[in-house]
Amino acid sequence: MLLTLTMTGPDAPALGHLLHKHPDRVQTFTLPVGQATVFYPESAADRVTAALLLEVDPIGMVQRRLRSREGRSLTDYVTDRPYAASSMLAVALGRVFNTALNGRSDSYPALAAGPVPLEIRVPAVPARAASGTRTGAQLVRRLFEPLGWTVTAVTRDFGPDGSWGPAPYVDLTLTGRVRLADALSQLYVLLPVLDNAKHYWVASDEVAKLVRRGEGWLASHPERGLIVRRYLKARRDYVEDATARLQALEESVDEADPDESEPESDGEGVEAPTPLRLQRLRAVLDAVREIGAHRVVDLGCGEGFYLKELLADPAIAEVVGVDVSPRVLERAELRLGLDRLSDRQREKLSLWHSSATYRDDRLAGFDAILLVEVIEHLDPDRIGALEASVFGSARPAHVILTTPNRDYNVIYGLPDGTWRHPDHRFEWTRTEFAAWAEGVAARYGYRVELRGVGAVDADAGSPTQLALFSRVEADQ
Repeated sequence: MLLTLTMTGPDAPALGHLLHKHPDRVQTFTLPVGQATVFYPESAADRVTAALLLEVDPIGMVQRRLRSREGRSLTDYVTDRPYAASSMLAVALGRVFNTALNGRSDSYPALAAGPVPLEIRVPAVPARAASGTRTGAQLVRRLFEPLGWTVTAVTRDFGPDGSWGPAPYVDLTLTGRVRLADALSQLYVLLPVLDNAKHYWVASDEVAKLVRRGEGWLASHPERGLIVRRYLKARRDYVEDATARLQALEESVDEADPDESEPESDGEGVEAPTPLRLQRLRAVLDAVREIGAHRVVDLGCGEGFYLKELLADPAIAEVVGVDVSPRVLERAELRLGLDRLSDRQREKLSLWHSSATYRDDRLAGFDAILLVEVIEHLDPDRIGALEASVFGSARPAHVILTTPNRDYNVIYGLPDGTWRHPDHRFEWTRTEFAAWAEGVAARYGYRVELRGVGAVDADAGSPTQLALFSRVEADQ
């Protein structure tokens, strides 16, 4: 079975770097399903093609099948499996192009991260029509066109004179501007879906594999239900698990994270040149670097927005994400792509189920604890518990805390007494925040510096207020 992948345009010569396969070499890989060969039949300044050829041993396939059960049938000897692009080709893609599939390229990180002009051809795709489609070609379009591909699906009649009707195979060509890792992930998932078969037993780990490879496109795909059912061979418990996980991801995209949401300007107020959440991220990371922290806890980490940036900082040796919700931690794990992280990054990251308002001895001894847009989600009578837990028990060298500035709500046109998000239990004015911060610093042996984050209004101040606490003995 054969797959060719062509990249066009001035960046085409980078394809070898993106695939981590040298264009001047023919490379062979021995896989459980057969022997895979990667070669480049075309290499020009503006067009480079890589080919993956998978050769399956048909005799070995029959022998393994016969050893696993009694009896023989004609299909044991007459089969399309060595030629049709099935789950065996998907496995080969995953093994041979694993680094590209995970979106990593040290040589061309920008190209790996963004869409590039691609043309993919798979000459023999088994396409079993589904409900609502008369032909396999129609199903191919239903699966790939929503992902931004221009689809050419050619079906030929088979038989000595073509009288046997259309063959259940499609000569498939996909053309579009798509991120290479997404293109490979889509093929990895959808080739077995089109075939509606797998050459191996579907176990529970297939759920995580599907969610991982479908990240960024499957949750919102209009044929998600069909894809999940076919990929998991209609195993009801697996289908329900995968559907729940994908639904959670879709909700997290459609609904802004309460910790990151801000009212939209009506055009008459002050509007920051970049989103406030990004300005806040930069302010917090600048503070982390300013204090020289090497071991950092994001307490109330949510889905890992800050964790991702902390992991990318080589000066930080240990990152811990803590959240009270196990479901949110699962989303963080998916969004961070733990299986795609380098060994070094994976070793420096931990995700803990815990709470900011309860003592957790594991939090002791860190250079910094981040509390970013967390405190306003607590009931006011629980603030004392947070103080005791963070400043009294954990006692990090530094605490970086942000919270909305209620004075600024008038700029957003919010009525007095209305919070920026329905889950907020309170919001402090600048005077109230300063009084609390100075009080907790005095009670627990810290000094505090107050800062504003975001566009400054002469009367209302900045939309976000930041407190940088430093333990007094840590300064000495």
